[in-house]
Amino acid sequence: MFPTQTHAPVFVFAPMEGVTDAPMRQLITQIAHWDWCVTEFIRINDLVPPDKVFLRKVPELLTGGKTLSGTPVSVQLLGGNATNLALSAKAAVDLGALAIDLNFGCPAPTVNRHDGGATLLKYPDRLFEIVLTVRRAVPDHIPVSAKLRLGWEDPSDCIRNAERVWSAGASWITLHARTRMAGYSPPVFWDWIGKVAASVKVPVVANGDIWSLDDFKTCAQVTGCQAFMFGRGALADPFLVDKARALLAGKGPVPITPPQWRTWFLGLDQVTAEHPRKSEVLASRCKQWGNFANRVRKNDWFDRIKKQTTFESVLSALGE
Repeated sequence: MFPTQTHAPVFVFAPMEGVTDAPMRQLITQIAHWDWCVTEFIRINDLVPPDKVFLRKVPELLTGGKTLSGTPVSVQLLGGNATNLALSAKAAVDLGALAIDLNFGCPAPTVNRHDGGATLLKYPDRLFEIVLTVRRAVPDHIPVSAKLRLGWEDPSDCIRNAERVWSAGASWITLHARTRMAGYSPPVFWDWIGKVAASVKVPVVANGDIWSLDDFKTCAQVTGCQAFMFGRGALADPFLVDKARALLAGKGPVPITPPQWRTWFLGLDQVTAEHPRKSEVLASRCKQWGNFANRVRKNDWFDRIKKQTTFESVLSALGE
């Protein structure tokens, strides 16, 4: 479980809509050692989703709330109605969820226009109400966490918002080091994460633009955090979390492990076996994944696969 009472380092695999679905969570937690995963958000509107929706989005609920590798999974909910979020959180827990995460960070305009994600950052009292209502709806031993950005437009809002969700009973806070208006554009402002960590008495998970081991070292130094969420960087280098773990543990030089893209792409095919996909869809997922790696380091193999349209042709272009 997340060490809410200790200072042990924790590494969390980030939710990314359309990217980190259950098969990807399963594969990533096979490749490297993660302490926690957070699901893609489940949108909560006027009704509590039926069980089949939870089970489709979070099949880990059928395996003790963990991936098959044993990594616990937090069910992320998104919405603006405190009562419906609370009822949905209880439904997820009744199905086996080990933790609930509340999404107050999604910058997507469509989500924000419908009272979800980062738009809630403009209303600190609503953040308090939502976290408090969800916290009261689930058993005390179930963590309820909150995902925030620095603010809608003013990064200094992160202090006020973090204090509100902490005082409402959040078990921990994940903070993405950009405002909503900044989207995913550089730079990130990790120093604000450090300020938030100093202002609340629960763990703060540092998030945003940790693409490399050097990024990780800088983020850790600037924030003073001992918990980190990796997203795009962990897809660009699936071994990044193990490298960071070794560095934080003071184990000396971090070994360089060659990437294994062919093995990983085949692994993606294997973990989707229970949910068959067309060859074209699997090819698209592989190219999407490879594009993250290409952003960190230009790869000849990505140039070869990006024009392919089937999984078989991707593997052929990749080579042995």
